[in-house]
Amino acid sequence: MRGKLSKVPYVAALRPPSHLIVGAGTVKALVLSGGAGTRLRPITHTSAKQLVPVANKPVLFYGLEAIAEAGITEVGIIVGDTEEEIRAAVGDGSRFGIDVTYIRQAEPLGLAHAVLVAQRFLGNDDFVMYLGDNFIVGGIADLVEEFRADRPDAQILLTRVPDPASFGVAELDGDGRVVALEEKPEHPKSDLALVGVYLLTPAVHEAVRSIRPSWRGELEITHALQWLIDRERDVRSTIIRGYWKDTGNVTDMLEVNRTVLEGVEPCTDGAYVDGESEIIGRVLIEPGARVTRSRIVGPAVIGTGSVISDAYVGPFTSIAQNCRIEDSEIEYSIVLGGASIDGVRRVEASLIGHDVEVTPAPRSPSAHRLVLGDHSKVQISS
Repeated sequence: MRGKLSKVPYVAALRPPSHLIVGAGTVKALVLSGGAGTRLRPITHTSAKQLVPVANKPVLFYGLEAIAEAGITEVGIIVGDTEEEIRAAVGDGSRFGIDVTYIRQAEPLGLAHAVLVAQRFLGNDDFVMYLGDNFIVGGIADLVEEFRADRPDAQILLTRVPDPASFGVAELDGDGRVVALEEKPEHPKSDLALVGVYLLTPAVHEAVRSIRPSWRGELEITHALQWLIDRERDVRSTIIRGYWKDTGNVTDMLEVNRTVLEGVEPCTDGAYVDGESEIIGRVLIEPGARVTRSRIVGPAVIGTGSVISDAYVGPFTSIAQNCRIEDSEIEYSIVLGGASIDGVRRVEASLIGHDVEVTPAPRSPSAHRLVLGDHSKVQISS
């Protein structure tokens, strides 16, 4: 804890020039793509959590597309240990219609710390801070338009959740104004959780410089917003009723995958599907994929170069590129690129990493032979 705390004041001392504190300019975006992704281990031991695919597209890409659709073109991406991988995937941003600047955060010391690190990029402009592992159906264009028009000091998005103690929580007064914010409270005062999108003006810079690290050793954005509230600054909220998920764990990843696949457009153009195979429902088979003697029930997506043979692929399954599913059954799962499942009956509710090989265990002798990475979780029928 002390090691973390000692590093925050150094960065906090990097104040922007005084002329950057007031006024307004265009709206920029700050996308957070650092963090260790501990809840998605062992996948995130070798891959950035923001690049785990949903319906064969990285979660981060959905956020960048939403930002572009909102008319925001200047985007700063906060990166950490997975910087090289994020850079390789996103590039200069031109494929999304944005101009990307990469901003290094040496350690994940909190969302408010990320704002401190990005002050040179943000300058005197309003900005949207978007957590790169969040998923919001419907985008943020209307919210950004409202923010541009009214321009409160800060605007937060809220949604009702059954487990508010796992999130930042907002307390509203009788008129719906934000009166208090608390990060992961033991006894939440409401069920309104902060969604990972914040609309902020340069007023937040003074706030993030004024707060101190929390018990977690981090500079919390909730503390910065509370600092503004305590000084009677205009902090507003919008309760969203659409779909939102923090894709920080396997259960939520699979749920988001299910939601996106429900909108997939069926297509088999450029793919090979033999006459013995059966394709039912909303199934997208990308060009170069091959399906033989198999049954695929949508919604599902099969990536380019993948081979499905003598297999069953059930609803809400995403098979990435260059995978092989043979003599096996899989349903409600995400399979990453280059993985193979051969001779295995019934795989479900699973997240299978890149280049993984799944095969049956020998029947005799009766034993399980395992090679598992750190922090793995395995379920075995015995």
